[in-house]
Amino acid sequence: MIKRKIFLFASLLTLIAACSPTANSAPTAYPPEYIPTVVALTGQAIFATADALTAAVVPTQTALPTETPIPATALPSPTPTFAPGFTKFAQIRFLSPGPMSSVISPLKLQVIIVSGESEIVKVDLLGENGRLLQRGIERVNRNPSGGNYRSFEMEFEIRAVSENGYIRISSKDDHGRIQALNTMPVLLYSIGDAQINPVGNMIYERVSLDGLRDGDEVSGGVVNLKGMIWPVNETPVFVEMLKEDGTPISSRVLNFNGTETQPFETTLPYKITEPTPVRLTFRQDSPALSNSDPDLKQLVYVYTLELLLNP
Repeated sequence: MIKRKIFLFASLLTLIAACSPTANSAPTAYPPEYIPTVVALTGQAIFATADALTAAVVPTQTALPTETPIPATALPSPTPTFAPGFTKFAQIRFLSPGPMSSVISPLKLQVIIVSGESEIVKVDLLGENGRLLQRGIERVNRNPSGGNYRSFEMEFEIRAVSENGYIRISSKDDHGRIQALNTMPVLLYSIGDAQINPVGNMIYERVSLDGLRDGDEVSGGVVNLKGMIWPVNETPVFVEMLKEDGTPISSRVLNFNGTETQPFETTLPYKITEPTPVRLTFRQDSPALSNSDPDLKQLVYVYTLELLLNP
């Protein structure tokens, strides 16, 4: 009986050994045509495992630094709605805010400036009756081909809840004559939210001349002027030719009906004995501004060209 049990136990051990894999047993080879499938399945399994073991990371966006900040508002459409001829960008071009925008402190101003030959630009924020609320003076390299983008934050305080205001930017030439000046009317609020209007057609110069360009030479004792004007208001437009010391050698006063775009034609006679450089100037004032500024006075718009007059 004991021998019978030993025999059965030995048989069981032999059967277990036969069913267990050995270290030297070789794996079953895959058919050749199945190998690409095995590789693909293995790769998928690896990436699936890696994704399962790796924590999800939310991507972040980092803005690249730029030398010139991009305007926060969309640039106005380049298609003008003026009469034909008003396609020249203003030397001082407002990007934001637009006309009669409601602004609170600090006012955020964006402009493109072609500075005068002095390369000094004056930025004023004027309140009711033209009183000065804020003034900034900045040097801007002259770039006649395209101008320079600038942004400003102008803080102000007013006693009333609201009042009329003006942003006035000006630049002079190297002889101290005003070379460019432009104004944007706004509504100043002490409380509330800003409401910014688009600038529309105010990106263009208000004067368009036919057949006369900056730097032209004129002979014969008279300068013929013809073109179109978009008046700021109903006050007269003064046209002058200023010598380098600022004295006028010829002038005209143009009167217009209303503030719509209107044609004009006039002449500026002159008498000289030698070639004389002058600055042809179109300027307009606003009665809403006081005369407290001894330099800019009541000016709201100035457009100029430099001419060389020959006898």
